[in-house]
Amino acid sequence: MGRASKGSVGATPATALLASAGVAHVLHPYAHDPRATSYGAEAAAVLGVDPARVLKTLLADLDGGLVVAVVPVAGQLDLKALARALGGSRATMAEPARAERATGYVVGGISPLGQKRTHPTVVDAGALEHATVLVSAGRRGLDVELAPGDLVRLTGAVVAPVGRS
Repeated sequence: MGRASKGSVGATPATALLASAGVAHVLHPYAHDPRATSYGAEAAAVLGVDPARVLKTLLADLDGGLVVAVVPVAGQLDLKALARALGGSRATMAEPARAERATGYVVGGISPLGQKRTHPTVVDAGALEHATVLVSAGRRGLDVELAPGDLVRLTGAVVAPVGRS
């Protein structure tokens, strides 16, 4: 995998973080269809990538605070498993506007990397089964491919089985 320079097309806080950390990654821009109802599924289809390797970034409210879950686009987030992974009692999906304010990204382009504020993060254990995974690079129509270990390290994530089919 190559490294994107800071001044490359599609620079976002996520790509700037990857570049400054010296993490090998590949940007995958694609033409986003504004009619798409599932951003992650759209990325997997357009890029021709197995949906198990394309991860979506979801924000949840865990006992009053925001947390991040990164799970395959082909499945769903198990909110009970998320709460257990972070030692909380009850998780619910965060309101989209709250997620946007907290991350600095728009829904459909929320990256687990380079968020405006740091949040406790859980990456689904299944991500580690792949040599590389794709996550949003911080805007709709731009994904970044990187090693799952780098994703975990850069986000300070806990790894746990929080996705379900």
